[in-house]
Amino acid sequence: MDIEQYMHTVGRQAREASRAIARADSHVKNSALRAIAAAIRRESNTLLAANQEDLAAARAAGLEPALLDRLTLSAKGVAAMAEGVDQVAALADPVGEISDLKFRPSGIQVGRMRVPLGVIGIIYEARPNVTADAAALCLKSGNASILRGGSEAIRSNRAIAALVQEGLASAGLPSTAVQVIDTTDRAAVGHLITMREFIDVIVPRGGKGLIARLLAEARVPMIQHLDGNCHVYIDDDADARKALQIVDNAKTQRYGTCNTAESLLLARSVAAHLLPPIAAMLSGKGVEIRGCPETVALVPEAKAASEEDYASEFLAPIISVKVVAGLDEAIAHINRYGSHHTDAIVSENYTTAMRFLREVDSASVMVNASTRFADGFEYGLGAEIGISTDKIHARGPVGLEGLTSQKWIVLGNGEVRA
Repeated sequence: MDIEQYMHTVGRQAREASRAIARADSHVKNSALRAIAAAIRRESNTLLAANQEDLAAARAAGLEPALLDRLTLSAKGVAAMAEGVDQVAALADPVGEISDLKFRPSGIQVGRMRVPLGVIGIIYEARPNVTADAAALCLKSGNASILRGGSEAIRSNRAIAALVQEGLASAGLPSTAVQVIDTTDRAAVGHLITMREFIDVIVPRGGKGLIARLLAEARVPMIQHLDGNCHVYIDDDADARKALQIVDNAKTQRYGTCNTAESLLLARSVAAHLLPPIAAMLSGKGVEIRGCPETVALVPEAKAASEEDYASEFLAPIISVKVVAGLDEAIAHINRYGSHHTDAIVSENYTTAMRFLREVDSASVMVNASTRFADGFEYGLGAEIGISTDKIHARGPVGLEGLTSQKWIVLGNGEVRA
């Protein structure tokens, strides 16, 4: 295969298809989405069989546990994938929405209209559900998409893509509106991230190695986050039951996700009372604790934390712990060591909680809730195409609105400028 020629063909087809998708009305797009969801449910066993082949090959290749976890599809996961597509169909269509329409002294009306971005390239590792999520969100927001999954999920992605294209065809839309790159050659990525004539934005979902490469080589704008070093801060006025419950869920529900808590901070006034039972819960679930000297004094099984530990996304049963003087030190620590992804405070003090919300510089900031809620599905977006820690255009879980932009529109009645 001539990779350059192949990628240019894919890009050209996507650009042509993007025009058809951009002008498709909500009814047509929703018909395609409902057909895709129905096909996913119908072919659940086919998808699980393809996924088992991917898993067998991945285990043989020595894929690390966190990636194996992301790669795995279950019957429940397939059902959730279909539900996510259905939820996207049920969401309001943002395309064509006009806002802020105002008369000017000249007589013209000036406003903004929400429009698709065009062609979106998504690059992701493991997680085959991203194929369905990304296809659904791009379709509903009027965009064509080019999906480049990791080689470890190639069979799963092909199987899901076939169902997506079946749904597109049933609604009379071009199958090239969603294309999965059908090669595992890494050179395909190099072309995808530099084809400015065909691609309008790149959304990478993967590890630091992938993101670092794209940051160095991409010529197409990106919506991305590098890692997820998420924090839970237990304040002076925290409820002990909530604190234990939130830390448990935020850290131990799943270890391999970007919204898993990797760092725990406690106010000094409550550390002696709250840290031992929290540490006992974590240790009981096999979580290694790496802490500051005060943490080690309170938790005999804890190891001394290094500076690197406080800045790390472990994606494993490891957590860094630090006792801080109070809110000011907690916020300073999070803004210094965090990745601007998701951070939470446990507190019954309204004023303290509001300061935390305002001053923590992250895409999602939470009060008395687990960081695991930082997810497009949980936020009511139907699904997400990724999470952005950028500050321009889209921030946090990126759903339909994040896949559109606004252009200025002017409505007149023959006015001319004096």
